[in-house]
Amino acid sequence: MPEDADREVYKAPPRRTPVGERATSLPNPVDFFQAVFNNVVDRPVTFIREWIERQQSRNKFYYYHQKFRRVPDLSECMEGDYLCFFEAEAQWRRDRMVDQEIVAIVRERYAACQHREGPNQFQNCAKEMEQLVQVTKAYQDKYGDLGAHGNARTCLMKQKHMMIEERKAQENANH
Repeated sequence: MPEDADREVYKAPPRRTPVGERATSLPNPVDFFQAVFNNVVDRPVTFIREWIERQQSRNKFYYYHQKFRRVPDLSECMEGDYLCFFEAEAQWRRDRMVDQEIVAIVRERYAACQHREGPNQFQNCAKEMEQLVQVTKAYQDKYGDLGAHGNARTCLMKQKHMMIEERKAQENANH
């Protein structure tokens, strides 16, 4: 743009936004309804929400950090103690879910290593493969063949039978 530009041809933008003139002296009904809505609906709701948030901020509860106390195993429950049976069953279910997640995490690590290493996976992912074999064998030993409706009692019986078989095999090996 030349320095000696004609100011009438190239006008500068206004410095402030012009104020519109009102056509009537009556108040705007939109402003009235907006004020009524704010005072009747919005303020009470906002007040109640903020009050609830203040109450909750005092007692923060993180459900994903919930810690359950360890309860006695099913083998430690007294005969007829149904509350102990129930707690042991709930503990067993939580332990099984944790073990399932451990297997899933180790499997994901192995899959990531396979993807990362490509053709060299057999050399470079041997540690992950060995860990996956150990974890899945331990999970299979504890929870395998229980089915979808397995519970703490059948799992305990399975472990008992495994121990009896191991003792018999050991006795046969000693003789």
